[in-house]
Amino acid sequence: MLAFFAVEPVFAHERALVMLIYVAVLTTVLMRWFTIPMIAALALVAAFVPALVPAWHAGVQVDWLITIPLVAMAMWGFFGLIRSNNELAAARAEVARLAAENERTRIARDLHDLLGHSLSTITVKAGLARRLAERGEPERAAAEIAAVERLSRATLADVRAAVAGQREITLAAELATAREVLRAAGILAELPGSVDIVDPALSELFGWALRKGITNVVRHSRATHCAVTFGPEWIEIVDDGRGGLTAPQSGTGLVGLRERAAAAGGTVDARPLAPGWRLRVQVPAT
Repeated sequence: MLAFFAVEPVFAHERALVMLIYVAVLTTVLMRWFTIPMIAALALVAAFVPALVPAWHAGVQVDWLITIPLVAMAMWGFFGLIRSNNELAAARAEVARLAAENERTRIARDLHDLLGHSLSTITVKAGLARRLAERGEPERAAAEIAAVERLSRATLADVRAAVAGQREITLAAELATAREVLRAAGILAELPGSVDIVDPALSELFGWALRKGITNVVRHSRATHCAVTFGPEWIEIVDDGRGGLTAPQSGTGLVGLRERAAAAGGTVDARPLAPGWRLRVQVPAT
């Protein structure tokens, strides 16, 4: 089609030169990488071909050197604007898709961490209540059942907050919970009495790390002793159980914890000991 329009002015009426404008416009739409060379070539054809046809003109048509580039560039700008708008709309759609995907990932990660810990605690406390009842200690059993009820209600509230993106935890609160959970599980706990040494900016991250670590101790390790230590930029949970054989090394919980640590510029080191398991989260000082 381009070749036909280019040679038509030689054989047709002068008005056929207008077809070169259409060719120039078509070039700006279909051949973006060759727009400038093609427009220049078409303008030269329109300007000099009439000089070769005596029945048309006696000289070079300079006005075509101006008309074709101006019209073509105007169309180039117009279609470029359309392309830019389409690309912008596509980019916005991609941003929305990624935002929705990130939100689903966040909710799944938070629910895994929240429910995994809470359900493990409920299981431990319910088992303790049963054993207390079997030993003829109804008052203590009732206290544990009441604690299970409170924890269940708190878990429901946590789930709603997690879905709404309003869930926050602190290292101090998780430390108190860890002490209670380890006691209920019959695991000797060695825990710090205060969290003042920890950088406040890392309280939430270390709270999640402690929650994950204690959940694994209770669910997987069969440990009899668990020690928690931390400094300004690190936290470590160590148990003496069979973590080297049973603890997950790449499950959803650890993946989520690594994502949280990476967002803060930190790292997660989870590895077996002899015996036991160690979970360490560290954020380099800035």
